Amino acid sequence: MFEKGNRGNTLHGILLIALFSFAAFYISEIPFVRNLSFSPLIVGIILGMLYANSLRNRLPETWVPGIKFCTKQILRAGIVLYGFRLTLTQVVAVGLPAILIDTLIVAGTIGLGVWLGRALKMDKDTSLMTATGSAICGAAAVLGAEPVVKCEGHKTAIAVSTVVIFGTISMFLYPIMYRAGLLDALGNIGTAIYTGSTLHEVAHVAGAGNAMDPTDALGIAGTATITKMIRVMMLAPVLVIMSFALAKRKSAETGSTSGKSKITIPWFAFGFIGIICLNSFLQYILGVESVKEIPLNGAIEYIDTFMLTMAMTALGTDTSIEKFKQAGAKPFLLAGLLYVWLVGGGYLLTKWLVPALM
Repeated sequence: MFEKGNRGNTLHGILLIALFSFAAFYISEIPFVRNLSFSPLIVGIILGMLYANSLRNRLPETWVPGIKFCTKQILRAGIVLYGFRLTLTQVVAVGLPAILIDTLIVAGTIGLGVWLGRALKMDKDTSLMTATGSAICGAAAVLGAEPVVKCEGHKTAIAVSTVVIFGTISMFLYPIMYRAGLLDALGNIGTAIYTGSTLHEVAHVAGAGNAMDPTDALGIAGTATITKMIRVMMLAPVLVIMSFALAKRKSAETGSTSGKSKITIPWFAFGFIGIICLNSFLQYILGVESVKEIPLNGAIEYIDTFMLTMAMTALGTDTSIEKFKQAGAKPFLLAGLLYVWLVGGGYLLTKWLVPALM
């Protein structure tokens, strides 16, 4: 990829994606876009898709390795650095109810997604990526699963699209439900855990939480975000389990009698956990209350968001309308069914378990 003679072309591809990513950061700060809680990642994939359906054919093929570099190496580094946003203290702050409900939501959503995907006769990779995005942390989870599942770029983009659509709906729906009194049975803590354990993106949780409790006087906004962060932490063990499960599936599909198949160990997932532990240690020795008070964390978070935006943009450049047509309506139907489970099933789980565990 960076061999002598091809290095310049590869860097051209990376620079192209970087320029799109700078534009995504600028656009995401426009008041209208910011009010929709569209992060630079989401804007980046939209820009990439617009490019894919307009000027993509004019891109020199020699630049493609640079774009692939963004969807692989930069993506994995971004997932590792994502750990700087989290600490183990956040887990302790919310306690057992959030951990248990998050675990049930993640396991239930992925399991239900795989089963529904079979029932709908969907492509296995697309259904798994869609379920993973709905289950854990939206676009970041889809990006994290991509190196493990090793699916085509347009399938990743389709999974991200479903997360964006239903996550955005939730961001507006949950505050409406709260103001209408539909969440009164959960109480303030239950509402926070329900929001954090069922909404797709961290941005969606922050938006909905702030809409329900702008000053965090009731503890809804803060607890919802922490519950969501616990769910994000589950990305690493899910990727490891997924790696073994996929290896077993491929072994069965190829008819291997030895029962052995190459297992893709997501080492970046261990890096993600390692960074969380490091961040927790830094928080402890520095004696700060918030992860944002740890020196350089703000700069690292900004760099990490830019790296993830580059990965999303690069995936978008490989996603044309024709590929969406080939995928059909099934991925969005699957995401819709999983959304019903998150809203309805998550409510019932929270209503039953939180009072019993508090």
